Amino acid sequence: MMAHEPRRTDLNGCPWHDVKSMLREVGLRPTRQRMALGWILFGKGDRHLTAEMLYEEASKAKVPVSLATVYNTLHQFTEVGLLRQVAVDGSKTYFDTNASEHHHFFVEGDNELVDIPGTDVIVDKMPVAPEGYEIARIDVVVRLKKADRRR
Repeated sequence: MMAHEPRRTDLNGCPWHDVKSMLREVGLRPTRQRMALGWILFGKGDRHLTAEMLYEEASKAKVPVSLATVYNTLHQFTEVGLLRQVAVDGSKTYFDTNASEHHHFFVEGDNELVDIPGTDVIVDKMPVAPEGYEIARIDVVVRLKKADRRR
């Protein structure tokens, strides 16, 4: 499990102030770039984004950041527990603003990640971790495709 889960307690509804509070609470300095990317990430509720999607949103919002900075910021936010990283297909990684324990549907063809309500998936038997390791978390990604209506 993560060393500490951020508590989003000091939030007052002002996205800029809330992002600054979130960053300070987890020990990250609220730089201009972190603030701008955090505002884009967290200002729209729970969502799933790739680095490329966030970079595109930042560019449209006239936020001057490189794709490398976007990747670095996403990984920093993940390390401190503000984001949850979800790997799909080994080549595509999404970052989830809902860092709580939950699972996902992946809609093939649409490349969309959707939360599965926490009560809908039950992992009833945990595997035994190899000697010297402990289970950090279990991620379940259920792949969906359009139903074939010709049957």
